[in-house]
Amino acid sequence: MAAKEKLEEIRKQLQEIIGKAPEIGKFAEYVHAAESQKALDTKTKELISLGIAIAVRCEPCIMWHTEAAVKAGATEEEILDTIKVAVCMGGGPALMYGLKAYEIALEFLGK
Repeated sequence: MAAKEKLEEIRKQLQEIIGKAPEIGKFAEYVHAAESQKALDTKTKELISLGIAIAVRCEPCIMWHTEAAVKAGATEEEILDTIKVAVCMGGGPALMYGLKAYEIALEFLGK
């Protein structure tokens, strides 16, 4: 299944669980507020989140933040720089997730 399809399934699951456990919706509201443009623009925040997702090895987070970064205007070069920094922080395991992030980025970039 392509990243776009997986991400859509994750969104459906998230809405389902928020419907059954509204407290989780409060966390989602916080995330939305924290990622809103303030001192840092949305693209920068999404690239930071992508880097963290790679370093902590969260594939669903990688899909989520890659799509958001691309929608916010991130380029392939910016995503590659983000992957490089994440690998610095996360080592070999982050490198493997960085490869996955790059594959996902190319899909969302339409390449």
